[in-house]
Amino acid sequence: MEKAKFYKVSIDRFIEDMSDFKEDEAKSMYEALKLPKRATQFSAGYDFYAPFDFTLNPGETIKIPTGIRAEMNPSWVLMIFPRSGLGFKYRIQLNNTVGVIDADYFYSDNEGHIFLKLTNDSNEEKVLSVKQGEGIAQGIFMMYGLTEDDETTEVRNGGFGSTTK
Repeated sequence: MEKAKFYKVSIDRFIEDMSDFKEDEAKSMYEALKLPKRATQFSAGYDFYAPFDFTLNPGETIKIPTGIRAEMNPSWVLMIFPRSGLGFKYRIQLNNTVGVIDADYFYSDNEGHIFLKLTNDSNEEKVLSVKQGEGIAQGIFMMYGLTEDDETTEVRNGGFGSTTK
C-alpha cells in the first residue's frame, strides 16, 4: 500500500466504545462522523473531528472515541497531535503527548479504533467548548526506519500499551 486510507470503525464497535451515550445517540453520532481530511493543499496534518459536543474546563480530561481507523503502509506510522490552534489558544494537550498509531493497529480486535484523550491544561482559566464535527486533533503519516539487527516477529492484538505486555 503506497498511500493510507481512513475508515469508520463498524457501527457495533462505535456503539460499544461510546458506552457513555444511549445507543440511539451513538448511532446518530456514527452517521455524522467525518473522515479525517487535510484543510489545505499543503497541510501535513489530517484533521480529526469531534464525534459529539463537549466542554472542557481547566484541569479536566476527556476520552474521545473518534470512530476512525487508519490503514497504512507497513513502514509508516500515524502521529496524532492536538490541533495547533487548540494548543496555542487553550493549552489543550493529548495525555500521551503524541499519539502513535502503528500500521498493525488496523488489524486489532477493536478494529484499530483511534481514541484521543485530551486535557485542558489552561493556566488562564479558559474553557474549551467544541461542537460535533469541529476539528480537535491532527494526524500526520510518517515513514520510520528499523535497525539492521531488528528481528521482531511479535503480532499486535490491542492498543494502549499492548505491545509491551
